[in-house]
Amino acid sequence: MERVTMNIDGMTCGHCVASVKKALTSLDGVEVEQVELGQAVVNYDPAATSPAALANAIEDEGYAVISTESGGTR
Repeated sequence: MERVTMNIDGMTCGHCVASVKKALTSLDGVEVEQVELGQAVVNYDPAATSPAALANAIEDEGYAVISTESGGTR
C-alpha cells in the first residue's frame, strides 16, 4: 500500500468531509486513513488505483485537489 496526503479546496462542513470520504472509499484498493476539512490521507493499492484516480473522485464531488504529497508505503 502507498500513502498519499491530498490537500483539498472547497470543503467547508461535515457534509463535505462525508462526501469526500464516500467518494474515496468507493474506489477499489483504497483505505481512507483520515478526512478532515481541507485534507484527506489515503492508503491505496497502486495495482488497483492511482493518485490521479483519487483526485478525480474528489473533483467529481465538486472539490479541487490543490496538491498531493506521497507518504511512502504502509
